Amino acid sequence: MKHHNGNRKDRATKAGFWKSTGKDREIKSGATVIGMKKTLVFHTGRTPNGKGTCLLTAVHKDNFKVLNYRELLFNDCGDRVAQLLHVELAAPFAQCRTNDIRQEILIVNTHLLFPHDSSLCIVRLHQVYKILQCVESYQKENKLNPMPIILCGDWNGSKRGHVYKFLRSLGFESSYDTAHQYTDADAHKWVSHRNHRGNICGVDFIWLLNPNRYRKLLQASWSEAVFGMFKYLLRRASLTENDAFAFLKADHHGDYITYSGFCEALRHLNLVGHCNGLSVEESKELWDQADRDGNGVVDLAEFQQRIWNPAGSEQRDEISNEVRDDGSKEIQEQTIGFSIKNAVLFPPEVEKGRWPEDYSLSDHARLTVVFSPIRMPCSQSLS
Repeated sequence: MKHHNGNRKDRATKAGFWKSTGKDREIKSGATVIGMKKTLVFHTGRTPNGKGTCLLTAVHKDNFKVLNYRELLFNDCGDRVAQLLHVELAAPFAQCRTNDIRQEILIVNTHLLFPHDSSLCIVRLHQVYKILQCVESYQKENKLNPMPIILCGDWNGSKRGHVYKFLRSLGFESSYDTAHQYTDADAHKWVSHRNHRGNICGVDFIWLLNPNRYRKLLQASWSEAVFGMFKYLLRRASLTENDAFAFLKADHHGDYITYSGFCEALRHLNLVGHCNGLSVEESKELWDQADRDGNGVVDLAEFQQRIWNPAGSEQRDEISNEVRDDGSKEIQEQTIGFSIKNAVLFPPEVEKGRWPEDYSLSDHARLTVVFSPIRMPCSQSLS
């Protein structure tokens, strides 16, 4: 799209508009200027009364060509947004400079809601789910083959949180942790934010999903993530497995959980019954996931398998191995992916889990990740 008064791309969208801020800045390699950087900020509404979203995306025009973009408004209590960019490498990498290698990337930038209280944890999980639904629908609508997906921004949740576990279950890797060979248990080794309460935490991530990773069904992963939150809340109330099963049964005399008892438990745990909670349709979808045999009730075995001790991660790994061993033509089709060469947080103290008292430039540390392009086979396409 072009602006009606010239060659500038039209920055207006159905949801709002992008407004240029500051001057175009030179991008240098040593003393050589290798490109220019323009900074845009997304505003909801229409000019001149648009509302700033505090979401900023900068694209190096000499490195990437923006093929398309899509804005996502979460329309929840936090007025948070996300942007999806479909970009192509402007200068193909030498090792991938062939006609049969696609050199496109999907990039999402976002800022999730701050967890002011425990009821908002489900909101952040919802926001990530909507982002991934947007990515998935965009791929299907445009008949895109697998390509790298990069998610970046302030996720307002640490490595101990449900958002982190949800993205990990789908095969995404935290670029900083991968670069430093940290495991999911190394949450204490780095921080990236000092929040308004004075707490320091690691909430800024650049996630990578390479096209050779098997894509688990989004709906299944979403259900597992909500059940994980469900179990967390039950355990926080000091309920054992048997106590939790009895809680869900409520006053029913049979040795099983009914749909009404399940919904009542969701209400007690503050997952439904308010504007930011699960919808009726989502509650029913969760119930259908728990009721594996479809007989209208959830017995102890189903409760254990679907809610208390789900085996989703192990199932994903097994399927992934099967896909890699399958010699089909689809899997052997080549595409571009990325290896993570390095990742750095600034100021350097945050890489050791400390926030420097004399750092006042921002309440967030700057995260920089260096990716290296590699050829790799595609995984299964989205069904």
